[in-house]
Amino acid sequence: MPEFIATDEEKEVLEKYLLQFLNLEKRLPLLPGIENPEALAGIMGLEVNELQKMREHFESNASEAAVELLEDGEVVEWLEELPFEEGDTIVALGDSLTDDLQGWFNIFEHVLEIGLEEPAFTLINSGVSYNTSTDALKRLNRDVLDHDPDWVIVALGTFDAQRLHVAPDRSLVSLADYWENLNTIETTVAEVTDNPMIWMSPPPVLPEMLEEIRLFNFDLSNRDLSSYREVLTGKKGYIVDPLGKRMHDEDQNNEEEDEDIPAAWNYLSDGLHPSLSGHVNTVKELIRFLALAKEPEEGSSFETPDDYEPGGDSV
Repeated sequence: MPEFIATDEEKEVLEKYLLQFLNLEKRLPLLPGIENPEALAGIMGLEVNELQKMREHFESNASEAAVELLEDGEVVEWLEELPFEEGDTIVALGDSLTDDLQGWFNIFEHVLEIGLEEPAFTLINSGVSYNTSTDALKRLNRDVLDHDPDWVIVALGTFDAQRLHVAPDRSLVSLADYWENLNTIETTVAEVTDNPMIWMSPPPVLPEMLEEIRLFNFDLSNRDLSSYREVLTGKKGYIVDPLGKRMHDEDQNNEEEDEDIPAAWNYLSDGLHPSLSGHVNTVKELIRFLALAKEPEEGSSFETPDDYEPGGDSV
């Protein structure tokens, strides 16, 4: 039994928000004892069985979300058109939107396992919470290249765009550095696989909800995030959701005044991290782009409106 026992209130916060992003094994892989279940649970003031039960809950949510997504006939058809081959290793390099225990990558893995008759892929989640592209670049060897990937999905940019409360006049990682980081990732990955990169755009946020979370020492704006998405539109490969529309309500009337505001139910209470429904939207877009995009070597940000102007998303 750990010497420190989390209170009921602390356990509730862990279960309802923190724990799904608190994958310390990935943040501190070299810490002695990090793979010891008792030591890991003890850091959080939990019993081993409590930690295991909480994590299994998120895993169950991801599996159930995958089952519901596979009720969509289009998704089932798209699965048959995916470019993956038997034995492929698929690695996702991202931040907490990827690291989430009930996030899009875990749902995607369940969709492949359940939806295909003979899934023969190795999927590796190399997302680490709150990573910028600079953070991800520093661990590229250990968390991506060492797995000898056939496909790499890069889902970065959200935390590059953060503006710290102590320095609100600049984003944490400049657009120029973001571009250079992605170029380095792309060039390095190209040395181990001939398959095109898969780029996942950072989704919009709900700033008014984010501002209410005292946990964070930064702000995010959709104007900034739109600029980071623009960087991705110049990349080669599959560019998933280039306009960041996957968090919007598909049934929303296009003539409504708030048509460009994403749906609140696609987010957790922080207005930053997607809820299960938001992650399901991401998986659906990922599968759709992989199945339908053509000539990815030339860039596959397809279905972009002809009248799209960079910087137009200023929510």
